Amino acid sequence: MVTKKDIIAAGPFLNYINKAADLEVAAAIKQNTLAFVQFLEHIPVEKREHAYAEGKWTIKEVLQHIIDAERVFAYRALRMGRMDATPLPGFDENAWASAANKIDRNWADLINEFAAVRASTEILFSNLGDEELRFAGTASNRPLNALAMGYVIAGHVQHHMDIFRERYL
Repeated sequence: MVTKKDIIAAGPFLNYINKAADLEVAAAIKQNTLAFVQFLEHIPVEKREHAYAEGKWTIKEVLQHIIDAERVFAYRALRMGRMDATPLPGFDENAWASAANKIDRNWADLINEFAAVRASTEILFSNLGDEELRFAGTASNRPLNALAMGYVIAGHVQHHMDIFRERYL
């Protein structure tokens, strides 16, 4: 069985990994899903369009960013889980947010989209074996394995929940 000691990761990914629950990776993602959806459902309507400072994203914009980032992270995990060592590029989350935030999104639709993307992520990680989870590839010019990406997925969401609590709500 793989554990956090089997993670191959560096740089900014470590911050997210450290925020993920110390559980088996699929369980950490599942626990994070339940906590985040419940958290989102309790955000007051008047706060959803709120940004804590000039030039910062609103809560809705951050949620769109989380959805986009999860798709990228899960794709990286899929590639590594299929033992593909092809280096994967980074992505510019600010450019993506600028493009995505031109579209006015309904709050319930955003939550449903997150839930759909996360359900796919949960299925992916529940079906990766130890060898696939340990396989190291490269993303954003850093060594990573699928296991690391799973904890990054959960930790990235936890990171944003922490920021929502500290700065937005």
